[in-house]
Amino acid sequence: MDAKLVAAGVLIIIVAVAAAFLLSGGHGAPQATTSSTKPQAGTTTGSAAQTSTGGCPSAVLSGSGSTFVWPAMSQWAKGFHEKCPSVTVQYSGGGSGKGQTDIINHLVDFACSDPPLAEKFYQKLRGKIMQFPVVLGAVVVSYNVPEIKGYQLRLNGTVLAKIYLGEIKYWDDPAIKALNPEIADKLPHKEIIAVHRSDASGTTEIFTTFLYKSSHGLWPRSLVGKTIEWPVDKKGRGVGQQGNPGVTETIKRTPYSIGYIEWAYAIENNLPVALIENPYGKFVAPSKETITAAFNIKNPPSPLDDWTKVAESFVYSNASKNAYPIAGQTFMLVWRTGYPENKCLALKKFIEYIATEGQEKLPKGYAPLPPVLRKVALEAAKLLECGKG
Repeated sequence: MDAKLVAAGVLIIIVAVAAAFLLSGGHGAPQATTSSTKPQAGTTTGSAAQTSTGGCPSAVLSGSGSTFVWPAMSQWAKGFHEKCPSVTVQYSGGGSGKGQTDIINHLVDFACSDPPLAEKFYQKLRGKIMQFPVVLGAVVVSYNVPEIKGYQLRLNGTVLAKIYLGEIKYWDDPAIKALNPEIADKLPHKEIIAVHRSDASGTTEIFTTFLYKSSHGLWPRSLVGKTIEWPVDKKGRGVGQQGNPGVTETIKRTPYSIGYIEWAYAIENNLPVALIENPYGKFVAPSKETITAAFNIKNPPSPLDDWTKVAESFVYSNASKNAYPIAGQTFMLVWRTGYPENKCLALKKFIEYIATEGQEKLPKGYAPLPPVLRKVALEAAKLLECGKG
């Protein structure tokens, strides 16, 4: 994440993703911080009666989870603070798994997760917790092969599954050559280093769902999830890193590596992205148009519903011949009740901002929600019950 995208202000300082990654020595997800003179996460300032000229309560909102959404969240935090100066939004990464755990244990005010709650958790929390999409994005496959710099590889689910299963070992494998005949003689006889997430990651769940649905039975259902045992690791050619920033940095500095990251990170770091074959046999690049094409939905669930099957249907979607096949979304998770009134009112306004103005102020690497999904987020804001904390 480039510092230009970082939300920074008098009352909110969000550390740039790249800076956070370097400061952590290449380990750990990015963290959102405030200066030592500002309120800490989980605290509030004043009361609901204390409002700014814009009618905003004075409050601090803390969130955690997805690094997929980090660049967009940074933009939203900055834009919302400009609109409501009395509200501070603090967001730390850690991965979708951490976000889900944190919100369930009441450690944060909201969480972000690329997959929705698993059905077993949803059933326990039904009617108490809400989940709704806040942005669309794409998981892209990036690579570092010096010999083909400037060329956009074509890859499909079968080849990617075999790479991460450890069955395809070298860049000049016949299967890769067959998809890229123009540069077949340039592909080097070098071992492929397969980079993947080591934390509980929604990006991993989206990517492994794609492998399962697109590899014609090669990738087993048991290897779909936020954390898995990667077969390529047992071959000595797999590398795990925390967060999208960790995977991004490893691809950048490791010749002959390949990895999956959120599209915004590839753009920000000038990394190549592969064309990926969709269900219609078309090799598609990520773009706002091709991502949106995967989300052709007319009757989405409500914020109080189970989204697991719907979310999975967006991956390797047959909604359009032009759909990018590893499209994904980030869900926001909030409790329906239980917040102090000032936090609740601030959270309502923040959700409304994300669903409206926030969709028009996205950094590169994302696609805005279609109107039908914006309505779901606005419905969540209405369902949030204040004054019952």
